[in-house]
Amino acid sequence: MEKRIALIGIIVENGEAAEEINEILHQYRSYMIGRMGVPYRERNLSVISVIVDAENDVISAISGKLGMVKGVSTKTIYATK
Repeated sequence: MEKRIALIGIIVENGEAAEEINEILHQYRSYMIGRMGVPYRERNLSVISVIVDAENDVISAISGKLGMVKGVSTKTIYATK
């Protein structure tokens, strides 16, 4: 299977979900190129960007598992190359 570069955007509106999010990301750490998290205290939420290099099914699994966490929303965009 062909690998693709993707950016998974994560909005965390439930601060108690942090441990579960980190556990999921840790499971897929071998695919991760980088990660950046920004807390937005005024709105009581956090935004996380995760860049991965993986097959489509792995990218979908990461995004899907994260999106099933209560108080978490995800969106994935793919590089064209």
